[in-house]
Formats: sequence, structure tokens, C-alpha cells
Amino acid sequence: MSNLVLITGGAGFIGCEVARKLLIDGFRVRIIDNFSTQIHSNHHLPLDLSGHVELVDSDICDQSSLKRSLLGVSAIIHLAAETGTGQSMYEIEKYFRVNVQGTALMLDLLMKLKSDKLESIVVASSRAIYGEGAYFCSGHGIVFPGQRSILSMKEGQFEPVCPKCRGPITATPSPESSPLSPASFYALTKQTQEQAILLFSRNREINAFALRFQNVYGPGQSLLNPYTGILSIFANLAKENNEIEVYEDGLETRDFVYISDVVAATVACLSHSKKYTGSLNVGSGVATPVLYVAETIRKHLFSNSQIEINGAFRVGDIRHNIACLDEVKNILNYSPSVPFDEGLHHFLNWAVSQEIVNKYGYMKSKEELLSQNLMIVSKKN
Repeated sequence: MSNLVLITGGAGFIGCEVARKLLIDGFRVRIIDNFSTQIHSNHHLPLDLSGHVELVDSDICDQSSLKRSLLGVSAIIHLAAETGTGQSMYEIEKYFRVNVQGTALMLDLLMKLKSDKLESIVVASSRAIYGEGAYFCSGHGIVFPGQRSILSMKEGQFEPVCPKCRGPITATPSPESSPLSPASFYALTKQTQEQAILLFSRNREINAFALRFQNVYGPGQSLLNPYTGILSIFANLAKENNEIEVYEDGLETRDFVYISDVVAATVACLSHSKKYTGSLNVGSGVATPVLYVAETIRKHLFSNSQIEINGAFRVGDIRHNIACLDEVKNILNYSPSVPFDEGLHHFLNWAVSQEIVNKYGYMKSKEELLSQNLMIVSKKN
């Protein structure tokens, strides 16, 4: 049996960590990556991977390079994607070309290659495909509110309401059976990506795991990309004692999952002994307020940054995020092992040793959103 694993987008944060674990476990690793300048500050693999993995330096949408990458693989870990929620709202074609067309090209080539060595595909999906996800209403039980009203958020009403009675609701863990209701073009492309791979795999009778990652963080993540990763953004601002802007009222929450837990879930898919085709949440199962994140980062870095809760909101953002982990525990025996405070400590200790490589990137990304009317300031602020 071949033990060659292809990681698309493998030079990125998650890809490099997965590659390291696979090498330790005795797999051979091939990576295809175009080293996008939005994410990468250089054009090479880390020294500990260079020479130990096979690198195809190319775009996922390049047919000849992708075909070469797919030859002889027993598993594919499909990470290649554009990932900025806000950016996807005004660079729509780019997100569909990379995330959807790139995936379609990969599946088309796999059909033509008719490889009998391919046993499983793991695709990095996103919790963003749920939209707001699951909430609890005292009168109607579990409900799934749609995208928040821009008009209500302009008035400073950021919390979703019950879609049946319009009353208050409380965020609760979203299971994989939740209705899919993407609120951004990024989320829509991830939904298409995972469903295409699951359909392909069912027809080919191979295993497929669509891992719906929550907010992944940890040492090694890109400090360059201003379109994603609030931990990186806040850390960069705090290091230079610049003002930290917190959107909405700061009480919005995210489920932060540490990189080692993401790697463990991803690699566990390859050793799954039973037939499986489906979607699995990968997170911490804990909702952490964004304001708490900003305050903790400032305190840890002994920063003089002021925290401004500015009442602004981005069109396409969700309010709360908590993953239900029952299914992933049952299928992969996954349980998160790194609490947020511990993981944040590790991340910040690493971040302070790194250069700030994109000092003005955050302001540029904010200006782009404002110019497209995709960032709006609440009238109550």
C-alpha cells in the first residue's frame, strides 16, 4: 500500500504542522503550494521540511502541476484555499476560482487518472458554512436564526433573535446536522468545496472527511495576512502599542482551537479503519469573547495599547460560535487538549519573537471594507 500523502496548500500554517506529524508517523509527503504573498513572507518551505518533502511549487488551478501532484497518492489533505471572510465579499471571482474551481479541477483529474491507490480525502471545511448556527429559545427550543439584519446592527442590536418569536436567544453548540446558511462568499465556497468532495468520494467508495475547522491558532500562523486571524491582528497592534479596535460591542464570541488539536484530528482521518464519508466539527467546544481576547493579549504583552470598542461591524460576520464535538469524538476519538489560555500563551510567546512584516496591512484591509460599504459603524456608537 502506498503511504504518499498530498497536502494542497501544504506550505501554510496548518499544512506545515500536518506535514511534520505525517513525517514522524512514517508517511511520505508531497506538497503543492503557490506561496501566495498575502500569506507568505518568503518563497520556500521551513528548513525542517525542505528536503524531507516533495514540493510542487505551483497554483492549485494549474492543471499540469496538479495532475503531477496527484500521481501515486494514497491520501489527499486538501487545504488550498483563499480564507478571508471579509475579503471574499468583494473579491468574489478570486474566491470561487481558487476554492471551487481549484477543487473541481482536482476531482476532474482524479476521475481521469482512475487511481486505485487513493483511499481517502480530507478537506479543510469551515464552521462558517453554518452562518449563525444553533441557538436556544426559551419558548421554541433549538432554533437557527438567519443572517443578522444590517438595519438592526446599525442600531447597535448585534444579538440574533428567535426566527419564530423574535425574542432573545442564547448561543448553543452547533452539531453537524445544523442547517447550512453561509453568510459570506468565503463560507459559500467552503460549503461547495466540502459537498463536492463528499459526493465524489461516495461515488468512488473512498473515505472522505470534511473537517469543519473553527478558529485555528497557534505558533507559526501567518502574521502577514490582514484578512484573517484576529489573534495575529491584535498581537501585531499590541506589540507596537497601537490602538486595538474591537468590532460590535466586544461580546461576540469565537471557538478557538489550537493547532496541535487540529493536526491530531486531521491525521486521525488517515488511520480511520472503517468506511466514512461525512462532515465533522473540529474545535474546542468553548466560546471565548473577542473583548477578552484583546484584553488578555494586551496584558500578556505588557502593551500600552488602548482598546476601542467601536461599534463597527462587518457584513458577513457571525455573532457567536460554539462547536458541538460529539460526532468527531465518536468517529475520530477526538477531544481538544489545549485550553485557550494555555494556547494563547504559547502563541504570544512565539509572536513576540517575530518581526511585524505587514505593518500597514490591517489598515489597508479595513479601508477596503469601508470603500465597499462592507464595514458599517453603528449609529449608537
